[in-house]
Amino acid sequence: MAGSGMKSLAKDTAIYGLSSIVGRFLNWCLFPLYISVFNPMEYGQVNRIYAYVAVLMVLLTYGMETGFFRFMNKKEENTATVYSTSLITLGFSSALFILLCFSFITPISELIKYEHKGHIMMMAMTVAIDAFMTIPFAYLRHQKRPMRFMMLRMTFVLSNIVLNVFFLLLCPWLYKTFPDLGLMKFYHPDFGVGYVFLANLLSTLIILLLLIPNTMEGLKFRFDNTLLKRILKYSFPLLILGLAGVVNQAIAGLVYPYLFGGDIVEADTQLGIYNASLKITVVITMFIQAFRYAYEPFFFGKSENKGNTKPYADAMKYFIIFALFIFLGMMFYIDVIKFLMTKVGKDFIGGLDILPYAMLGEIFFGIYFNLSVWYKLTDRTKYGAYFSVFGCVIQLTMNIILVPIYGYIASAWATFACNLLIMVISYFFGQKYFPIKYDLKSIFIYFALAVGFYAAAMLPQIDNEILRMLYRTVLLIVFAVIIVKRDMPLSSIPVINKYIKRKTINDNES
Repeated sequence: MAGSGMKSLAKDTAIYGLSSIVGRFLNWCLFPLYISVFNPMEYGQVNRIYAYVAVLMVLLTYGMETGFFRFMNKKEENTATVYSTSLITLGFSSALFILLCFSFITPISELIKYEHKGHIMMMAMTVAIDAFMTIPFAYLRHQKRPMRFMMLRMTFVLSNIVLNVFFLLLCPWLYKTFPDLGLMKFYHPDFGVGYVFLANLLSTLIILLLLIPNTMEGLKFRFDNTLLKRILKYSFPLLILGLAGVVNQAIAGLVYPYLFGGDIVEADTQLGIYNASLKITVVITMFIQAFRYAYEPFFFGKSENKGNTKPYADAMKYFIIFALFIFLGMMFYIDVIKFLMTKVGKDFIGGLDILPYAMLGEIFFGIYFNLSVWYKLTDRTKYGAYFSVFGCVIQLTMNIILVPIYGYIASAWATFACNLLIMVISYFFGQKYFPIKYDLKSIFIYFALAVGFYAAAMLPQIDNEILRMLYRTVLLIVFAVIIVKRDMPLSSIPVINKYIKRKTINDNES
């Protein structure tokens, strides 16, 4: 990696990545708990509610996070005014959303075909608070305080895990073992998946209380209506972009209840199996999220130097290298994943066939995010909205047509096709409006190598499990060696670089 910009990006990616990777891994540890406690239908219910939450999160933040970064990095703007105006706006809209949900809870329940109104209200409150906290968390990123950001994120994850274990494991055990303990005052076995949502709400409230003193100390609230209009004008296309993008990712949870002839049990069962398999892609999604946290402030910070686009090209290449390595690592050890799933949730194991399509689809989405730098820096965010709406139409059409025929695997095909198409389209438009000389030769070589190594690992029929794992491990090591020799010499890796320098100095002295 060349240049101080790449070193700074790598450092921030590492810190944000630690919070994202460790946090998501710990949160992922709830996944075995869920599939061991809930059946596919119940797990489908959980994922259906979270699909609505994902959509609502975009609606309630309406692109303000990216707009916040854009205006905070404009020299002519007063950063305190930008921050307080954004904060007041999101606070008002979040409070209004909670009020509307309380007022119209019955029609909402009927519309989404979910009968547990209490579950809906808990998640409505959770998503409203999360939307409000978007700006304070963005402020921490703007201030380059990744450690504080990481600590708060980790606190949420650990709190959520503890509360889930308490409600789903400890309380049922105490309820059965000590029936006279008096748990009925606050624990009800029939509440079921509702405890997942309750744990989330309580954890969110804890973070809100911790976040406020960290981001609002000494803040003078100023509301600039003219500034807000300019932020919203910039951000509104991002709302359309974000909405279409999240619909692309949550499409199964949104449409399955309407694709199985009104059989909501079958819909939730298929959804549960599909989303359980998607959870296995957590490693690649963690990497993409960590990269996103560091990359957005990075490219806005570089926006003043428009003549130098090499950092963007370098970031793209290294993103693809690491993403493909993760893909091969996951697929090479798929047998280990299958073995572990049989121990905790064998009813879900059939969905693992979606993994190659799902993981490549995630990589394409990550590349698309990298490419989005051109329309964000040129203020042509409307193009991002166009691409995402187009992708959403592709996703929706393929799901409606193919899922009733082929089942949940068609959703993975739809994600793969959608992300591939918008990635390609965005590249060609980007070269017109904000040309970046990406290292296409190396990118195509790495994709070809990944396909070749994948085929070499999966096609041979090796019955002995140990030999099969050893064979695939050797292939993964060879791929890693190729990466190091072509684009990541050992001298560029910080720890090894220091060792080499120290050794060179010692040799010269001797």
